[in-house]
Amino acid sequence: MELLEICQRAKKVKYEAQILSTEVKNKALLHVADALVQRADFILEANQKDYDNGVSNGMHQGMLDRLKLDNKRIEAMAEGLREVVELEDPIGTEIEHFTRPNGLEISKVRVPFGVIGIIYESRPNVTADAFSLTFKSGNAVILKGGSDAINSNIAITKVIRDALTEESINPDVIQLIEDTDRSVTTSFMKMKEYVDVLIPRGSAGLIRAVVENSTIPVIETGTGNCHIYVDKDADLEKAIPIIINAKTQRIGVCNAAESLVVHKDIKDRFLPLFDAVMKEHKVEVRADEKAKEILTDSKSATEEDFGKEYLDYIISVKTVNDISEAIEHINRYNTGHSESIITENKEAAEKFLNEVDAACVYVNASTRFTDGFEFGFGAEIGISTQKLHARGPMGLRELTSYKYRIVGNGQIRG
Repeated sequence: MELLEICQRAKKVKYEAQILSTEVKNKALLHVADALVQRADFILEANQKDYDNGVSNGMHQGMLDRLKLDNKRIEAMAEGLREVVELEDPIGTEIEHFTRPNGLEISKVRVPFGVIGIIYESRPNVTADAFSLTFKSGNAVILKGGSDAINSNIAITKVIRDALTEESINPDVIQLIEDTDRSVTTSFMKMKEYVDVLIPRGSAGLIRAVVENSTIPVIETGTGNCHIYVDKDADLEKAIPIIINAKTQRIGVCNAAESLVVHKDIKDRFLPLFDAVMKEHKVEVRADEKAKEILTDSKSATEEDFGKEYLDYIISVKTVNDISEAIEHINRYNTGHSESIITENKEAAEKFLNEVDAACVYVNASTRFTDGFEFGFGAEIGISTQKLHARGPMGLRELTSYKYRIVGNGQIRG
């Protein structure tokens, strides 16, 4: 379909989506979850085409990891939908209620945005995640995935639409723009008449392009230059497993650790342990001069390294004199995503929690927990790194707005 027709259909169906009952939405979500698992072979066949194309085109390993589906990941997609079923439906929830002196009863209630547009890259699981959250929150969604995952996205969208049709729900509550031409993406960003909010998910370049070119209001989901700070009072038995998990469990995700910050008083004891596990996991280390005195096989870190989201088996290392310098370094180079301190000092932990400017700030835990599923939100629409409307993992409530309902008894304004 042409872009204009897709947008027109979405604007029309949003009025149907906003009045679906919680029971109807939950029943449909469970049916879609079952359908994804039952038709896994159909989805995996399409995904293999995308993966093979990625390999042929020299796609980076981190991006290939984001692209690849298997039965376990499809089951995880389905489980995400089932988790959303268990969540409270935010639509119609009364946020506050008050009565004016003139007798007007005013209530503030949650309502859907209407039509949500999502532009994303190389992560076909986003297709199912985006559907589950936008549908449960009473919205229609228009998806514009990257060309790298087009076959996967078409297959997943077809499974979802077929399942919705079987539940007698208008399948246009989810539509995929199949045209991969970049000019179509640019045109999509201008469809303010039809799309209420636009959410980009992907590289820094994609997010910047959407923020700079869209006439539709944008919720910015940012890249993740995430730090782990090992304080002078750190428990090294906690620090090493946390760093291994944050850096190596999955390299191609925005909540992976890209930078290590180390207090000078602990570097002589800690860095040899760190060096050994990084070598074991084949992680390249780029260190400042003080750290290089111990990390003799490391490369010299540049200014660019301290601010880079690698999405690779690479990590930068910065040595600091105290926690204030650590916080200053992190606030200078981070992307507002997720930051962690390893310490047994309660005052240091509190200072870090209070002063680090990021959506999610951790004490003695991996940054990999910044995720809607891990936070108990079911699937997520993205990690917002901005400060207006939503911040951090975005679940159901973050996909709603509100309106005021005012009930009178003949009042007129004097």
